[in-house]
Amino acid sequence: MDTFEPIIVAFCCHYCAYTAADMAGSMRLHYPPNVKIVRVPCSGKVDAIHIMKAFEKGADGVYVAGCLEGDCHFKNGNVKASRRVKYIKELLDEIGIGGERVEMVTMSAGMGPQFAKTAIEMTEKIRKLGPNPVKDMAAKRRRAVGQG
Repeated sequence: MDTFEPIIVAFCCHYCAYTAADMAGSMRLHYPPNVKIVRVPCSGKVDAIHIMKAFEKGADGVYVAGCLEGDCHFKNGNVKASRRVKYIKELLDEIGIGGERVEMVTMSAGMGPQFAKTAIEMTEKIRKLGPNPVKDMAAKRRRAVGQG
């Protein structure tokens, strides 16, 4: 039996979380290669549709990483992102995917080790949950319409 390796999408704000990811790389810190980073101008720009699309396209887990609270370069984008993630958690629970597959984290630009730790913890958490149930449904739908 193959070992399940989850696909994790990390929406990272340009000023803090993405810079922390860059620092983790510069420090040669190890974190799972299955974490796919999407740089966004601000975590507040990550809308519910972006998170849901990530799941539809096959992500097993998603996290939004923004600036520390009170330190957002766009004033309160991270607070907005946190509210959206809370809403998405509830929605995923309602539709049977599971709200624990999405998280909101905050970090500063100098927190490279924290970025690596978050990536590792999220990967372990999603590995325990198993594959995204939407992934199989989306693949079946694409085959049914002749797209794959």
